[in-house]
Amino acid sequence: MGSLLALLLPALLLAAPLWAAEWSVGPGESIQAAIDAAAPGDIVRVARGRYVENLRITKTLTVLGIDRPTISGGLSGDTIRVSATDVTLENLIVTDSGSDLSAKNAGISILPGAHRATVRRCDLAYNLFGLYIENVHDPRVEDSLITGKRDFASSQRGNGIQLYNTRGARIIGNNISFVRDAIYVDVSHQAEFRRNKLHHSRYGTHYMNSYHNLWEDNDTYFNRGGLALMEVRDQVVRNNRAWGNSDHGIMLRTIQDSLVENNVVAGNARGFFIYDAEYNTLRGNLVVDNRVGVHLAAGSVRNHVEMNDFISNREQLRYLASRDELWGIKDGNHWSNYLGWDRNGDGRGDVAYEANDLVDRLTWRHPMMKLLLASPAVQTLRLVARQFPLLRAPSVVDNQPRMRPLHREWSQWLGKHFENTP
Repeated sequence: MGSLLALLLPALLLAAPLWAAEWSVGPGESIQAAIDAAAPGDIVRVARGRYVENLRITKTLTVLGIDRPTISGGLSGDTIRVSATDVTLENLIVTDSGSDLSAKNAGISILPGAHRATVRRCDLAYNLFGLYIENVHDPRVEDSLITGKRDFASSQRGNGIQLYNTRGARIIGNNISFVRDAIYVDVSHQAEFRRNKLHHSRYGTHYMNSYHNLWEDNDTYFNRGGLALMEVRDQVVRNNRAWGNSDHGIMLRTIQDSLVENNVVAGNARGFFIYDAEYNTLRGNLVVDNRVGVHLAAGSVRNHVEMNDFISNREQLRYLASRDELWGIKDGNHWSNYLGWDRNGDGRGDVAYEANDLVDRLTWRHPMMKLLLASPAVQTLRLVARQFPLLRAPSVVDNQPRMRPLHREWSQWLGKHFENTP
């Protein structure tokens, strides 16, 4: 019997729950002292108050704010620096990092190897970078409010969330503004970005060299650019809203093998800016009330563009190339300025839609020509160009344009322009 207990005792000890100790910190006390005294796995509870400290977390801990205490970095260095795995920061106000761009001062800095860090329901205010996350797996940033140093010039601010060389990030439900780029993603893969609001920054999000990521149900508005995907592949960009940006809503630059579907792109200077993009699918998007609906350039070919609605853009599509590009080969797209007809009632136009002609190209090169667009001479030139192939300009051609839009409530997106910023 004694030998049996000796054999079972180690197994019973391993199966026993390990209870985390809790440490409480109040105003006038040191959070760092509690962190240093705690054992790995413990919980440090911080009462409401203002604490001027630069915290260093080197062990697995949970730091939990009670009634949202403020931790100020005193305008020096990183306010909180995490170098251990499985650290959770929750319900904190984190503020006043330093301002050294070369040192990447941040409200919260997640250092290489600090895998599975979680930041949840925190406010990060007046930090150079909100969060700087480098070389970690599975970080999570959820339901947090991030604003930058608003009195700094845009180029001198850091990014709201910067991911570098990460894998499996989950960036969900955050509100980020008044930073350089709200979310900057570089060499980071298998990430999810969902339900974020990104506004009043240079780019809502800025992707570089990142693969297999999901961008879903986000709002990017009142930025210079909404969503910028550059030198990436295997992205899913679905059910987002990019509106009121002063340059582009969604930029697809040097991108392959990606799906861009069911997004609303409204009230931007350029809805889509597509440059050097191949083998992508653009499907079910609403492109409405932009100055230019789509700017297509630099060998953007072999893309599948189907069932999109292009409505009330001042220029539906700007395309300069040496040959036609076929869109809507299978299902067609809707173009609000289509002047054709549907004799058999199948919902598809009987003649092809051509996005631009010789007159369009001349107006792009000589903008003052727009003053003459209604003149008989220009209308005659447009008619002659259609009759004589030698004068015809290469265009995006949709051979079976849809007569009705798929998005029946498209009119609610009219007038959402950058100059209407409240």
